[in-house]
Amino acid sequence: MSSNNRLVVFQRALARKSLISFSRLFNHLSYGFVGFLTNCLLTISYPLIFRHRKIAKESMDIAFGNTLSLQEKRKIIRKCFKNFGFGMMEMLFFMAHPDQIANYVSMEGRHHVDEALKKGKGVIAVTAHYGNFPLMMYYCAQAGFSTNSIIRMARDQELAKFLLEKKREAGLKTIYTMPRGECVSNSLKVLRNNEVLFIPIDQNFGAEGGVYVDFFGQKASTATGPVVFALRTGATILPMFIVRNEDNTHTIIVEPPLTIEEKQDEEATVVHNMGRITRIIEQYIRKYPYEWAWMHRRWKTRPTMGTAT
Repeated sequence: MSSNNRLVVFQRALARKSLISFSRLFNHLSYGFVGFLTNCLLTISYPLIFRHRKIAKESMDIAFGNTLSLQEKRKIIRKCFKNFGFGMMEMLFFMAHPDQIANYVSMEGRHHVDEALKKGKGVIAVTAHYGNFPLMMYYCAQAGFSTNSIIRMARDQELAKFLLEKKREAGLKTIYTMPRGECVSNSLKVLRNNEVLFIPIDQNFGAEGGVYVDFFGQKASTATGPVVFALRTGATILPMFIVRNEDNTHTIIVEPPLTIEEKQDEEATVVHNMGRITRIIEQYIRKYPYEWAWMHRRWKTRPTMGTAT
């Protein structure tokens, strides 16, 4: 095993053991103390995650080029990692204290969800790895919506098992991206049951099955699920995001329904509307850049000749 691989294994094990250990204490800790403890841990760990900081810097260079200074980019990256780490600890706290979630989270535009569910065809909540997005899903489950999310299986199997059990306890249902056929069938099933299905579509989808749409002026491989599922089921597409406020409360923003714009054929319809959804995500990232997970290689897969759309 190379030194880089050993470091990755060590970082994953450290994150897993820290989460599991602290989750056992959260029944006895206040929110304020959790915040203090998290800040201490982040101060210690931030210098150690240089690989992830490097990826975040590369991603910001692609997105913003020279429109932001190096100092501005470093400030955003640091705040991004702080929000990400704080978000994980928050989730464990709220799972231990579900009665407190209403004190820290509010929702703007809930009527869009209520009105969509009245149609009986389900809600496709398109979102991103943005803000404390697991908290947004947890809030929806606590608010009485039958809530599902499509996620990738974590590489750390022990951590994945721990998090899955925590989600089940919180009333959140999980659909894994693989196997792909099972993911599709389960997604269609929950929509036909008139449930809410969260789909983050801001990560690199790979060379097969996705479409290339503009994202910060660059072609990015993007999943087609939201539009394909909407065409098959008639479900309503609602862009949904969560933003952290200065006082560490959160606001969930539900955008108005995105009506599918028909093009000359289904393929063109999917590409066009996935582009529209991606532009909404980009607008939120530009407004609150420190809320997005820059440590992901969003533009890793590049279109070959003849595949760009």
